[in-house]
Amino acid sequence: MSDPQLKVQGLAEAFAQAGAGIGAEAAKDSAKLVELASQAPVVRLVDAVLFEAVSRRASDIHIEAFEQDVFVRYRIDGRCYQVAQPPKSLALAIASRIKVLANLDVAESRLPQDGRILLMVKERQIDLRVSSLPTLHGESIVMRVLDKGSLDKTLGQLGMDALSQQMVERLIQRPHGLFLVTGPTGAGKTTTLYACLTKLNKPETKCITTEDPVEYDLPGLVQVAINQKIELTFATCLRAILRHDPDVIMVGEIRDLETAQTAVQAALTGHLVFSTLHTNDAPGAVTRLLDMGVEPFLVTSTVIGILAQRLVRGLCPQCRAPYEATPEDLAALHLTADQVEHHLMRATGCEACQGIGFKGRSGLYELLVMSDALRPLIIERASVGAVREKARAEGMRTLREDGIAKVLAGVTTVEEMIRETQDYG
Repeated sequence: MSDPQLKVQGLAEAFAQAGAGIGAEAAKDSAKLVELASQAPVVRLVDAVLFEAVSRRASDIHIEAFEQDVFVRYRIDGRCYQVAQPPKSLALAIASRIKVLANLDVAESRLPQDGRILLMVKERQIDLRVSSLPTLHGESIVMRVLDKGSLDKTLGQLGMDALSQQMVERLIQRPHGLFLVTGPTGAGKTTTLYACLTKLNKPETKCITTEDPVEYDLPGLVQVAINQKIELTFATCLRAILRHDPDVIMVGEIRDLETAQTAVQAALTGHLVFSTLHTNDAPGAVTRLLDMGVEPFLVTSTVIGILAQRLVRGLCPQCRAPYEATPEDLAALHLTADQVEHHLMRATGCEACQGIGFKGRSGLYELLVMSDALRPLIIERASVGAVREKARAEGMRTLREDGIAKVLAGVTTVEEMIRETQDYG
């Protein structure tokens, strides 16, 4: 299936102007490549690509070279959209310009490279993490757009229902314990943890984070970047952090037993520890820790809560349109027509959402709070299903149930909910 198209008139004009005077071949000489990257049409072209990406809330910019042409794609609200298809003659010029901006070796096209671009767009500081990858027909370049403005979200702005938000806020006020956020890559785990840290970030509370990499520089937090090349891992960094008298610690990800055990020990010795795991749901995080080798009694003694999450695209509030639920919709929602009190909403598209029909994303959440009823099951190494059923009996709402609630509230569509909660059938 081809990528959806997103018409960007300004880019089309910029590519046409740049392509008029640039040949398909250029010497791989460093000085000539820098000269090519400094040509006015190329500078304007790359500036336009970056400016449009930020203006359209793109999280990633993809520039991919193929045999005959180049594709430029933006990832917006989790989905890729093709925005331009310039001629192949521009591939080297675009790649060279981006490498110059990111302080990369313009003459090196055989090895992957990573860099960073800082720029101001509409009085906002934007940080671009640049990665180049050699491919069969040239270099593929991806730029992750890190906008500090996107981090100004509180827990109440993430799409959490009132009860879950209240419970999370209560958990993160505890003096010690391990609070985990789980989900696949791109599910918004880091944003949720930053929202928690922002709430706790006060002069009387010392917060230290260790991340790979540090994506956002937040005032008031002591942030340490992982560096595998010099063996600065999560585990070694966490041990050092414990000697710096922290109150709150955030570990970017628990990847192995050593990190898990160190995080557990930190929670046991009076620290509040935040971290992430890659599991499908909240009960699965318990099994993951046990499978890593953490003793069951340590899990029950330290884990205070586990928040699983996904992101769904939110319908554009200006153009969403009501419709009668179809039999297929009702089957997906596990409801009857009598139980659907209002019309469901679908995407239509307007100028405000660039014709996409969606604008922004909202979280789906599943919060498991450690309780006296769950501890015996974990000590006995009960199955994920048994832990899930007990947690549900105690009031846990699953990701699918939270998704259904957001569909009925008109926040998103049935299709979006199904796509992000397929694990639940």
